[in-house]
Amino acid sequence: MSPSAACSSGQVFWQQGAVDRSAREELARQQGVTLWLTGLSASGKSTTAYALERQLIEAGRLCCVLDGDNLRHGINRNLGFTHEDRTENIRRTAEIARLMNDAGLIVIASLISPLITDRGMAGEIIGTGRFVEIYLNTPLEVCEARDPKKLYSKARQGLITHFTGISAPYEAPLSADICINTAQFSPVEAAQLILSKTKLHLDVQSGKGN
Repeated sequence: MSPSAACSSGQVFWQQGAVDRSAREELARQQGVTLWLTGLSASGKSTTAYALERQLIEAGRLCCVLDGDNLRHGINRNLGFTHEDRTENIRRTAEIARLMNDAGLIVIASLISPLITDRGMAGEIIGTGRFVEIYLNTPLEVCEARDPKKLYSKARQGLITHFTGISAPYEAPLSADICINTAQFSPVEAAQLILSKTKLHLDVQSGKGN
């Protein structure tokens, strides 16, 4: 039985706790948001995500990286790279991010997430004002020249199917909140740009104007 089928069966009900998100955010002194990094393979998503995590921690922020490759070693290990599996990969990651945001944590999600509709779904799950789309718009030729995992080479040889940018599409965001070409910035510099542009998203929202 699928999760949606289980909920609609009348056997599963939402349990409301005694502590809400705002109380956790006040305790953590920050707003739980998700910084969603999207872009081609080798565009610098993971290195930028971990540089951003380091800068946030040094700034006294509670945060965590959800890296696409790492998730495929655990909760998403049963998923492949078909359209349906990619969509489910994004859905699960977004649900995890939402739960972590509810706990008051800042989440940095690093996934190719190639389709506009899937990223839109992630934004709806996480919620308006909690989802910051960050597009690393590094050109394909730059990503392919880097190719640290030799994935592009294998895809060109037909050894990898459904590879984004080669045998599967990547749909660039139409209106990303932040857009960075990592051919022009180091991961640390990219992280600094993101941090400077998202400061207001990270502060606790209250009547005191924080």
